[in-house]
Amino acid sequence: MERKKFIQLSLSASALWLLRPFISAADNLKLAEVNVAYYRKGAPEYELLRKGFNKRINNYPLVVAQCFNTNGVAEAVKLARKNNWPVTIKSGGHCMEGFSIGKDGMTIDLSSMNEVKSLGDQKMATGPACKLSELYAFLLPKGLIIPGGSCAGVAVSGLALGGGYGLMSRKYGLTCDSLEGVTMVDGQGKVIDSNEDPELLWACKGGNNGNFGVVTQLRFRTHKAPATMKSYKFRSFNVNTDRAKNILQTWFNLSKTLPNDCFSAFVQNHKTTYILLTQTAAVNNAGVQQFIAGMKKLADKSTSSQKQPLQEALKNYYGRTYPMFFKNASAGLYKDYNQISSFVGDVLDLVLQTPGMIYQVNTLGGMIQQQSFENGSAFPHRGFSYFSELQTYWEHPKQASRLTTQFEMIQRVVKNAGVFEQYRNYPDINFDNPMTSYYGKNLKRLQAVKEAFDPDHIFRHPQSI
Repeated sequence: MERKKFIQLSLSASALWLLRPFISAADNLKLAEVNVAYYRKGAPEYELLRKGFNKRINNYPLVVAQCFNTNGVAEAVKLARKNNWPVTIKSGGHCMEGFSIGKDGMTIDLSSMNEVKSLGDQKMATGPACKLSELYAFLLPKGLIIPGGSCAGVAVSGLALGGGYGLMSRKYGLTCDSLEGVTMVDGQGKVIDSNEDPELLWACKGGNNGNFGVVTQLRFRTHKAPATMKSYKFRSFNVNTDRAKNILQTWFNLSKTLPNDCFSAFVQNHKTTYILLTQTAAVNNAGVQQFIAGMKKLADKSTSSQKQPLQEALKNYYGRTYPMFFKNASAGLYKDYNQISSFVGDVLDLVLQTPGMIYQVNTLGGMIQQQSFENGSAFPHRGFSYFSELQTYWEHPKQASRLTTQFEMIQRVVKNAGVFEQYRNYPDINFDNPMTSYYGKNLKRLQAVKEAFDPDHIFRHPQSI
């Protein structure tokens, strides 16, 4: 904390100088506090803060406001209003299309607001930029958890505000289903608490990815964490389209009977088919046993881990924490295999032709589909039991064109098949009618929330409400 204060104090003077063409002497005096620091292009801090996790995307906002607390966010929003700047909001910077960092206007950077604290009675509060690895390191030694994702560097704010799913979601619901309150700065620069407005909490549970305010604190109820996790992996090598399609159909059929303490994924990575099963229950039930036996019959190689303490087991799925070149997007939500049987062979065929391309389907269902969770949140897709994603990664910029061209070919196959519903936390700039795809039946209600908290539409990006 002492280091953080020193950095804030040392940055404020240079930050104010960089903004001098835009603010008055009176504003300078007010903003000399350490609630917020401002940077323009040319400052080394600007170059650091304007970058996100995806190296494919390079956006250059006019101003980056690094906020250190809620008051700093309110000051920044008021300054943006004064200058008629659009505002984007960056917590972890993991948005797949870079919507958290603007091409103009002001980007509000929340990376310093990553505190996490207990509130008693198995409740907790986090800053918007608290990363999942930090969150788990805080909760798991206490025997507690919230159903977050698995990527270590993802911040809890963007995850929860768009829904949030992971290895524990079938057991506890989406991340947003454990959200009990938020503090938010609205489009007027006013600080709002959801305790005063239940509609705000509803909207922030799946519908506030930079849409109508800057969330500066999230309050969650936690759950008793499972003691251990065990994983099973089934791999098939150098597959052709027919074999991959057969494995996928079998996986769909067997995953239907998995208990809620299991998560599973089908992953087609170029010519390798990979099935993952994780389990937190102490004993395999009949559904798990049937799944393992069925997958073993089809796989070239099957392995299983020993039961590990949950905190150690989750680290196996943390992934990279440094920026990289990639393009990822939702590839549709499904109810069952029948919904995709007519076109998934074409998808798999294109993936098999393209080194570096991944098509993945994950299990949803379980507690995600609980009626009370649906009634209490803006997340609209609970009737679907599976979520798919398309991914591609590269090391050198010259590889981007070929891979993104193939990526878009697969997207056209999915689109032409009539798959319309998409998960907002995995956005893509190419989606037709993205608002309806992301928010479905809840769009009009969310638009009303937008008008209530941001009538001047100061918070905006290419796919904002």
